[in-house]
Amino acid sequence: MVETISQKELDERMAILRRFRSLLEQQRTKFREYLKVLEMQESKIASQDVESIRAHSELETQIVEGIGSLQKVIGPMQKLYLSARKSTYNPADIVPIEKLQDDLTHLQTQVLAQNERNRQLLRSGMTELREQIVSIKNPYRARQSVYAEPEAGNLIQIEA
Repeated sequence: MVETISQKELDERMAILRRFRSLLEQQRTKFREYLKVLEMQESKIASQDVESIRAHSELETQIVEGIGSLQKVIGPMQKLYLSARKSTYNPADIVPIEKLQDDLTHLQTQVLAQNERNRQLLRSGMTELREQIVSIKNPYRARQSVYAEPEAGNLIQIEA
């Protein structure tokens, strides 16, 4: 059963396809950036560079926000794309979109794995720091005040 569509409807569908594809490509680019940031962050965690870890965390937050906002747009766009494609479904046309989505899924799993490795490194670093803090001997622990005078002898011997 061949269905004919008007040129206007065809143009709308092509515009939806192009926009959807560009959104998926943007999201793929963001995920690649995020993966690079996580990999660089792993090396900074290993070298215990606190300022770089903080900077990477801020950059990571910005990228995650960008991915989240793209995801909010991609969901409805995908529904629109699928509803527009129902009447003239051609498997050859949808392959590039499916490949992009598969690539995104693969990148997401890589990002999650790298994120988990970084968390493990941070947890082990925090455990080491806690152990170091506990092992520090505080010479003023027994005193009531750091400024208190040390106890001196009170015994005075007087001979007449």
